[in-house]
Amino acid sequence: MERVGTSPHRRAAIPTFLFAVALGFFPVTGQAHQDEAHCTAVAASVAEAGFDDDVSVTCEDGQALIASDTYPDHPMMTGILGTNEQVPVPAEDYVSPIPLQPVLGSEPHTRDAALGVAVNGVPIYDYTAGGEMTLADLAEHQTAQDTVLTRQLDICGGHAGRGDDYHYHATPTCMIEQMPNAGPGAILGWAFDGYPIYGDANPDGTSIAAGDLDVCNGQPDAVFGYRYHTSEDAPYIVQCLMGEVTAMGDLPRVPPLAPSGSAGLEAGVPPRGGVEDLEFTQDASGLRSMTYTYGDAGYYIRYIPADTAGCYDFETRRITDGGETFAGELCR
Repeated sequence: MERVGTSPHRRAAIPTFLFAVALGFFPVTGQAHQDEAHCTAVAASVAEAGFDDDVSVTCEDGQALIASDTYPDHPMMTGILGTNEQVPVPAEDYVSPIPLQPVLGSEPHTRDAALGVAVNGVPIYDYTAGGEMTLADLAEHQTAQDTVLTRQLDICGGHAGRGDDYHYHATPTCMIEQMPNAGPGAILGWAFDGYPIYGDANPDGTSIAAGDLDVCNGQPDAVFGYRYHTSEDAPYIVQCLMGEVTAMGDLPRVPPLAPSGSAGLEAGVPPRGGVEDLEFTQDASGLRSMTYTYGDAGYYIRYIPADTAGCYDFETRRITDGGETFAGELCR
């Protein structure tokens, strides 16, 4: 296994090297050379964005493995009205596999879980919250399931899902604000088919013309062969994968929290009309708390790391549970 790092001198040389490879100035004829170039690009995207202290990149067996706990160092959950009553909990050792030799396929692939990962280690989903989209769904704006329109996302473009894992459904605005290399040429993440994700503009800073992006929110790229984009309008971010994926079922998925040996708690459902005053806080002791109101009543989800590894002591009062309180240890 090769842990890839980049020095300031090496970082500066990476874009030139990749550009030269793409134009054929260097003889990249073997798989090892192609793997090294793509591995270097993945590692550089994390390092240049400033997240390499918390996100690691190793390359082996034709993949770049981006490892994180999916828990970003920026505000979470603020601004949500349509809460599903799930709360962000770190998902230790979440590993995102990025193919080092991506190949465009003949049709898009959809999934009811992450389609890629941001450079800060947070998973990236499509914009909907209604399960896996069909190929027919891709061609139409799914307004009823649009997490932006239904106010299910925070001010940073994410929320906590069924696995109590934080992830993005739209442009990761707060992450971008943290990036020292923020700009049109910065890679924001990588899709699970191996292609990079950029922002709302082309990498050279020019605007993306209407109709340039395909159904997955991507277009051809001179360096990587293909690239995805974020966008102001739906689908906002990657909504399907245009590249080949060997085994969709083997891609990472964060399991829901559950009492030891049990199937877990009932999934939260956004209350009709939404909640008010939702706030997520955390302190130095490790206590994390999400509070909100619905009607005239207050609700909360609180947790702190338990003595058992991978487990947390929870106290909750949720609308989903009819206002009944719960206290107990939940584990991944």
